[in-house]
Amino acid sequence: MENKVKIGLIGLGTVGSGVYKTLQNIDNAEIVKIAVHNKNKKRNIENLDENIITDNAYEVVNDPEIQIVAELIGGVEPAFDLIKTAIKNGKHIVTANKELLAKHGEELFDYAQKYNRVILYEAAIAGGIPLIMPIKTILAGNKINKIMAILNGTTNYILTKMDVLGSSYNDVLAEAQDLGYAETNPTGDVEGYDAAYKITTLATIAFNKKIKLENVYREGITKIRPQDMLSANEMGYKIKLIAMAEINKNGEADVRVHPMLIQKSQPLAHIDYVTNAVTLCGEPVGEITLSGPGAGEFPTASSVVGDILAIMSEIGKSDYILPMMRCNHSTNAKMIDISETENRYYISISANNNLGVIGHLGKACEENNISLASIVQKEIGKNHCAEITVITERCKEKNMQNVINILKNDSSILNVNSLIRVQR
Repeated sequence: MENKVKIGLIGLGTVGSGVYKTLQNIDNAEIVKIAVHNKNKKRNIENLDENIITDNAYEVVNDPEIQIVAELIGGVEPAFDLIKTAIKNGKHIVTANKELLAKHGEELFDYAQKYNRVILYEAAIAGGIPLIMPIKTILAGNKINKIMAILNGTTNYILTKMDVLGSSYNDVLAEAQDLGYAETNPTGDVEGYDAAYKITTLATIAFNKKIKLENVYREGITKIRPQDMLSANEMGYKIKLIAMAEINKNGEADVRVHPMLIQKSQPLAHIDYVTNAVTLCGEPVGEITLSGPGAGEFPTASSVVGDILAIMSEIGKSDYILPMMRCNHSTNAKMIDISETENRYYISISANNNLGVIGHLGKACEENNISLASIVQKEIGKNHCAEITVITERCKEKNMQNVINILKNDSSILNVNSLIRVQR
């Protein structure tokens, strides 16, 4: 027992339970204290020692015996203060907290450096998919310049079901909530916040420059229609919520989250239901895609325990452990505003089936230096209305927004149904 590394857990929910169960099979690891919100809650864990359970998380971070603290409760507070207290008390940190890292990662990493402690966070980006360790080690010789990722299982599940069944967003959301794939309040997932937190940290690590969350463009999936799914399929695409980050030769970063039409020939187009995937583009490796379960008890526990074992393997061997895994980014990335980005676009409009309607659309695009790659008019519906679907060539976002404003004020256009960016 004296040689075992002492570990404290903050949180014993889905992930915490998986971590506890997994660590029981590690001979030189001993969980000595676990903080929970409700000590009286029934838990599906065999042989759980009730004597190590506390409802005061500060008992964990202030325990002088504990060497590693795993924070698994999520959110900013009290996690932020608990982690800082633990670091000040000489403990290394493992966390799955994507929101905290996106909002306060820079401060926490600086604080850890001050006290010569490490923070590992493999589980905070894509659950069970290994990303941070490979980027920091095996891929360290690469210059990664682009990331395309599906980082939220809830939204991917909803979009997949909409695609397969032709169902509406609201109907699929209700089903996802019944099955436990979506929260009662799904805003964090469906409006893209969760994916934005993750791509902020991932881009910071991959580009070796600080990415500020407030500069990350975010757009959710709530406006996607079954008709958009059908049209995308007919044109050779799938619609996915994509977390994207790209850095140009001048060191300017374009980081965003929004729905995107992905070509069916691309790996991300075939990532369905709750699976996550990340495509990394760099030199000299080229393009690689990693996919797997992005959440869940044991997939996420796999990443958490992997980080714990990485720290355990170094304790007592060096005064400065895991130098490659430490974050010491010294410069902020210059961020490109979404209005200045260049994209291709899918546009769907409903219009009166009158002479010259398509001409109005073409003129609006011509005036804003936008070329059309394809244009399709669907069958005429009630009241002599038609749905017109357009794919543009690459153009400036601000020019496309000008076109949308023109169309909204055109009396022959009944509605601008959708504007979705298309994979470049």
